[in-house]
Amino acid sequence: MSKIQSMQDAFLFSAPASNLNVPLTARKVHIRRLYEVLQLSIHRNDLPRARRAWSILVRCKEINWTTMWNTAIHLVEENSYGDDSAKRRELLRDMMLHYPDQRIAVIKELIFRLILSGRHREALDELELYLPSFPYQDSPVLHIYAGLLCFYLSQEHSNFEASTTFQPSLVREAMAHLERAQVLDPGNIVAVSFLHKIAIRNLESNIQATQLEDSDDEPMVQDDSPPMPKRLRQTKSSP
Repeated sequence: MSKIQSMQDAFLFSAPASNLNVPLTARKVHIRRLYEVLQLSIHRNDLPRARRAWSILVRCKEINWTTMWNTAIHLVEENSYGDDSAKRRELLRDMMLHYPDQRIAVIKELIFRLILSGRHREALDELELYLPSFPYQDSPVLHIYAGLLCFYLSQEHSNFEASTTFQPSLVREAMAHLERAQVLDPGNIVAVSFLHKIAIRNLESNIQATQLEDSDDEPMVQDDSPPMPKRLRQTKSSP
């Protein structure tokens, strides 16, 4: 038992697969060490070395790379402009098609990366495509993403005024998604907080609309009093 424990303690990171927990052959020891190189290179931001280690690991039958797709996404080369790479989004979409058991986790990552890239409308379109179907419709996180995106896109900023107006239809969609998320996960603080914020905003909007209607209904008072006579400038008479 102490020998097995000492073998496990010889590695810094947990094994990427259960069959590698106790590497009893030279091949498995080599795979564990290669996995150590991969993780250390990622932590040191040495991505070229990490990619070389990854390219060997994914060809090993002991490694199920689909369970490590987060690592694969991280190692996809970024473009020179600092924007989230389109290659990453393509890889995520391919994984959703070919590995359905990972599709919930993958679409969460895809939506997150679209938001980071400023592609809010595209992220909402992706959610509207998948949310009506199973198993996506039962994910509270996806409904929260959809609600927050609807609320963000509902805001219309004016270039000339500091005020912000909201599109009522998108606000209603935001509330519907957040309420669905609350039903699926009653203790979700994000859904509860934003439902409260939207309710306050709707109340303030209704109060402002009522005040505007009241001001429009006020009758105009006409002043029928005769006009005041003009004052004549007195001139000094000559002696």
